[in-house]
Amino acid sequence: MDTQWLYNALVFSHIVLFAVWLGGDIGVFILGPHFRKRSYPLETRLHFLKLLVLNDMGPRTAWALMVPVSISMIAMSWTTLPGWLVGLSWAVGFVWLGLVWGAYLNAETPLAARLKTIEFWLKIALTAGFAALTLAGPAGWLDLPGWLALKAGLFTAIFAIAIMIDVSYTPVGPLLKRLIEQGSSDETEVPLLRAMNRTRLWVLGLYALLIVIGAVGVFKPAF
Repeated sequence: MDTQWLYNALVFSHIVLFAVWLGGDIGVFILGPHFRKRSYPLETRLHFLKLLVLNDMGPRTAWALMVPVSISMIAMSWTTLPGWLVGLSWAVGFVWLGLVWGAYLNAETPLAARLKTIEFWLKIALTAGFAALTLAGPAGWLDLPGWLALKAGLFTAIFAIAIMIDVSYTPVGPLLKRLIEQGSSDETEVPLLRAMNRTRLWVLGLYALLIVIGAVGVFKPAF
């Protein structure tokens, strides 16, 4: 059976997902500073925040689907992976997608909080999984070229940074609630801005890794 068409479809999907991920993150990056401008009315700033969260669903969706698409491409082009592992990657991808959208559609509810907690632990598990894939080539477990092992390592770093984003963002929710309830003042604005700026540093690191991982995938450095 000719599977070239399936591989081409995976490559196309990989490109589209990368574009949605990075392009959507640029939108989030642009909207963020508008929310932080105290010269705008608070109601306007909250509208910017809602747009930011909605826009962020594009990158979150792309990230979840990038896992099974990437694993499937590796299995079809670079090494032999067990069928159960490829199938598991798709199951994980769709479960992750359900967690992300479930939390978004049930925002500010106990259910959303539970879904986010499950997603957090799923990210930790995926970090460990891609770390193992990173070591698989050099350790001889899989016949992976060096550039692909490097790409897996960068993807592992993206997961690690995402975990740090979740951790650093934890104070933002309560501080934002305090801002909405008490109004804009130095007491409500400064701690929120400080927490968001800490998170922003991790986000910038994630953007940088996305650009590097894209370059590695295109140029495929030999080593």
